[in-house]
Amino acid sequence: MQADTKLALICDCDGVLIDSEAVAAAVLVRELEARWPDAEVAPVVIPLLGLRIERVLEGTATQLGKQFADGDVHAIRAKVEAAAVQAPTVNGIGDALAAITLTKACASNSFRPYVEAALARTGLATFFGERLFCADMVPRPKPAPDVYLAAARGLNVTPDACLVIEDSVTGVTAATGAGMTVIGFAGAGHVSDAQIGALREAGARHVFDDMRQLPELVTRWTQQLKAAS
Repeated sequence: MQADTKLALICDCDGVLIDSEAVAAAVLVRELEARWPDAEVAPVVIPLLGLRIERVLEGTATQLGKQFADGDVHAIRAKVEAAAVQAPTVNGIGDALAAITLTKACASNSFRPYVEAALARTGLATFFGERLFCADMVPRPKPAPDVYLAAARGLNVTPDACLVIEDSVTGVTAATGAGMTVIGFAGAGHVSDAQIGALREAGARHVFDDMRQLPELVTRWTQQLKAAS
């Protein structure tokens, strides 16, 4: 089926396409506990997931009153990305994307080499081609709207013609700030009940937990747009 070039589906990568956030969290916690054995790290790290790794580390250090040695942040980021890039796809995402005829793009808070590697390894790259918009391509990462605004420009569509799938408050904040409709996904391995409510509070129009539901949700959105036009 031919894609509808007037509308776009934009997916976050980690936690929406790749079930990597739980992997990333485990590596972050392990690395920080090794450096700060007296600190309770996990309760601080988990709420920060979705931010750039550097910001997760900086925020955790600030909250715990700790400091990093030279090279620590770079070394931890490398370990997180090396583990996360091997994570499996989110269950059902391939079939869901195949059933959706909208133009598709990926907008990630990770750097492009990592996103390219993760999508190539899992076979999901076929759905996105070069339509990848990443944190190292814009001045400000999520929760700023920059990467989503860059995606709209790159796709030659207006923000209100974009439907975004996000799993984090950081991402929902970025997409809503760009003027896009956001659906929250809560079916990845790292999501808690508290996060479901947080996604709604951040502006997600709907929250779902099974990628088999995605094609129908996209259809409803497109029908609503057509009815309003």
